[in-house]
Amino acid sequence: MGGKPIFALNITCFPTDKLPLDVLHEILRGGSDIAKKANIPILGGHSIKDNEPKYGLVVSGIVSKSKLMKNNTAQLNDNLILTKPIGTGIISTAIKNDLASKEDINNIVNVMTELNDKSSLAMNNINASACTDITGYGLLGHLQEMCRGSNLNASIDFNKIPLINNVIDYANKGVVPGGTKRNLEHYGKLTEFDISISNAKQLIMADAQTSGGLLISVSEDQTNKLIDNLKNANCLSQVIGKIVKKEKKYLISVY
Repeated sequence: MGGKPIFALNITCFPTDKLPLDVLHEILRGGSDIAKKANIPILGGHSIKDNEPKYGLVVSGIVSKSKLMKNNTAQLNDNLILTKPIGTGIISTAIKNDLASKEDINNIVNVMTELNDKSSLAMNNINASACTDITGYGLLGHLQEMCRGSNLNASIDFNKIPLINNVIDYANKGVVPGGTKRNLEHYGKLTEFDISISNAKQLIMADAQTSGGLLISVSEDQTNKLIDNLKNANCLSQVIGKIVKKEKKYLISVY
């Protein structure tokens, strides 16, 4: 939403009687490394004993009210720009099933540990219309939320969606998380897929992402400026579709 983080707190659940504390130390060190990358301190936190390890950061930040970026203010004929490739849910499932190569693992780690701070700043420096991040509901879910809130539709060119290497191969083999399948079952009802869009491709569009990128809705006259800003910040800047008139029941059409 255009905010600037100022500090964070650790939140963790950990089975201290089942796993060595060295594991927890490494988890906390990873969080500290990312906080340093974001130029914010971790001021403390909370921990409880639990059978399943869990970790996250509660982050506080600030934003000027005039710069607040919303997900329901897309405008007709806006271009849609994605700042990270899709596929973390599917690749994570491949890892859990011992199917992923070392290269696949490195790719997904690089994607998920890349912050959205530079792409957010690039967006804030131009007059973007709307923005959402692509996380648990996948590209379909979060884009539908944008369309519904803006009372508009979207048209997406699947071939322009950036994908993490090998994700389509795993999807074709059925290596897909349950959350992704549920996303497609729900959001697929309001999506019109061209006959060329296979079930595997539909699942990729619904793939539940962890630490996904930003989906930015920007006017045609500001698109090139945003792309230049993103490129200068070494961020992905792929136009994947457009915001169009709301003319039928489907919120999204994919070709």
